[in-house]
Amino acid sequence: MSVIRNFKCFAKITVFATAFLASQTGLSVSSGQKQYEELLKRTPLFNDPQLTTYIEDLGAEVVSVSEMAGEKFIFSLLDDPALNAFATADNFVYINRGLLNYVSNEAQLVSVIAHEVAHVTRGHINKQSKSGTATQVLSTVAAILANSNEVYEAGMAYGNSKVRSMGRNHELEADQSGAEYMAKLGYDVDQMISMLSIMKDFETLQKDQAKRRGAIRPTYHGVFASHPRNDARLRAVVSRAKKLTIDRTRGNGAEKYRALTQNLIWGENFLAKDIPKERFSDLTWRVRFDYPEGWVHSRGTAPKATVGHGPDRLSTLSMSRLARTAQTPEEYLYNQLNISEIKNGEEIAPSRLKGFTGLVSSYDEIKKEQSITRVAVIYYKLSAYVFEGKTDDGTDFVEQDKLFLQAINTFRPISQAEIAGQKPQRIHYVQATANTTFDGLAKAFSLSKNDVDTLRVINGLYPSGEPQAGEIIKVFRQ
Repeated sequence: MSVIRNFKCFAKITVFATAFLASQTGLSVSSGQKQYEELLKRTPLFNDPQLTTYIEDLGAEVVSVSEMAGEKFIFSLLDDPALNAFATADNFVYINRGLLNYVSNEAQLVSVIAHEVAHVTRGHINKQSKSGTATQVLSTVAAILANSNEVYEAGMAYGNSKVRSMGRNHELEADQSGAEYMAKLGYDVDQMISMLSIMKDFETLQKDQAKRRGAIRPTYHGVFASHPRNDARLRAVVSRAKKLTIDRTRGNGAEKYRALTQNLIWGENFLAKDIPKERFSDLTWRVRFDYPEGWVHSRGTAPKATVGHGPDRLSTLSMSRLARTAQTPEEYLYNQLNISEIKNGEEIAPSRLKGFTGLVSSYDEIKKEQSITRVAVIYYKLSAYVFEGKTDDGTDFVEQDKLFLQAINTFRPISQAEIAGQKPQRIHYVQATANTTFDGLAKAFSLSKNDVDTLRVINGLYPSGEPQAGEIIKVFRQ
């Protein structure tokens, strides 16, 4: 399934996402276990044992009728509000909590799981890794590890350029095998097209909203220019599965799915935001960032806002808050901080803010040796937040520098919702009456036009449908 995120278009080197993932983790991109461990540092598992078990059980059923029956798969439910699912190396399959908001029944959820399992059974993950292709999956993983939208966009820019070759074929192959797995389990394979249609409607809505803002949205699924219901190749590969002989059929599982997802969190999960002890935050400035795990930090002396130390106290990372200028962050480092030379300089964009980082080499007259400092500046509102990462004698700067960059890239504004301790919105199921309309729901729940459009999408009624009397529909409210 495609990655649907609200990022503006950004073009970079095609293999940047893959290279970045390897450089940041120091690991092979083929290591599914290591990717799993790194992913969970940024995006926790969703704390709902019933839903987690439900997805694991459905995943096990799908695998049992696949070409890899008997092999171990790991199914994880991530606490991420984005509409997304993806697979990585070593049979790891991830489902985002946000995707569940758009699913209407068990059969649709199985279609997503089956599609991702098929990417594994068809060997797509290994083929992509060996070819070095910056696919949507690698872009997603790299973006999560880096907390950087730029990394995601780099991969998307390249991934979309491959849509009509390997990408299109892989998606259709996954659809075909996924539909076969569904049929073998007794599900109606047309539910796959229904699920894809909902996701395509979401993409259309997001593109329309982005266009009004002058932004660009990525393409869903990597293959469809038209709506899935009108895509002849998709309908052909899915329909082939209907010819399979099965011993039993089962319903779409809508009632069970609604029971398990009633009150499911919609959007950002503020309840899960436990504040780690490594976090520096300032509610006056409304910014925060996380030091590496195990580090301690304290309020620094002026002009330092904060100074953190590694467990061995041989590495330090400090942040200062200064007045920004009209210059670019790179120019700021040269002109405002009087740095004469920056090595390995690059733009950064934590939480889509403008920033720049690089290495500064200097000569220590007392120690009679060269020292290296990681410097970075990030603009937020009228301030420039300046980071400096240093190490003492005998410390591997390269390894510590990875921690510096990791911490710097966690910098982000603190939202009003976080300050106020806002409760998240949740999904509720209601039965429509003859008088139920989306405009009426908007008035009842104080929803915006965008919210109403989203309601239509999650109920399969976009762009202008209305609920029928007796129909069960989803709404989101606090």
